[in-house]
Amino acid sequence: MRIIIVSFVLFLTLGISYSQEMTSAQLLEIIEQEADTVKANGNSIQFLLKETVLICIYDENANRMRIISPIVKREEIGEEELLNAFVANFHSALDVKYALSDEIIWSVFTHPLMELSEHQVVDAINQVYSAAVTFGGSYSSTNIVFPGNTKKTEKPKPKLLNKI
Repeated sequence: MRIIIVSFVLFLTLGISYSQEMTSAQLLEIIEQEADTVKANGNSIQFLLKETVLICIYDENANRMRIISPIVKREEIGEEELLNAFVANFHSALDVKYALSDEIIWSVFTHPLMELSEHQVVDAINQVYSAAVTFGGSYSSTNIVFPGNTKKTEKPKPKLLNKI
């Protein structure tokens, strides 16, 4: 009987600790704690972190969110920078990826909204920021690098889009 009770309590504890129910209100609250300035509008939150623009876009019905940061216009970089970003997507960008949309290179983190923890949101913000500011240099979102061919060609940094 004692084993059944202990098992039941353990099951409840594990279930509670692993279930997430992130909402847009909680997301906004976390971003307000981390960012320097915040402007919410509909299903997006634009914020500054150390003078770098980040945007969080979410859809509660689709259970999706993304945190993005514009980095540089595509026309302002060469093929080597694009190739370096592709290499970084595999080795050093980790949970964040470099992407191209509307002729702008972005740092992008995507995740199901409800399954996010507060720690993951904070980590995502920091990784998106780091990937944006290290574009053209180390192309990294953290100090962790997966092994392999990580050779990148470093050139003078392109003019980054830090403010929109």
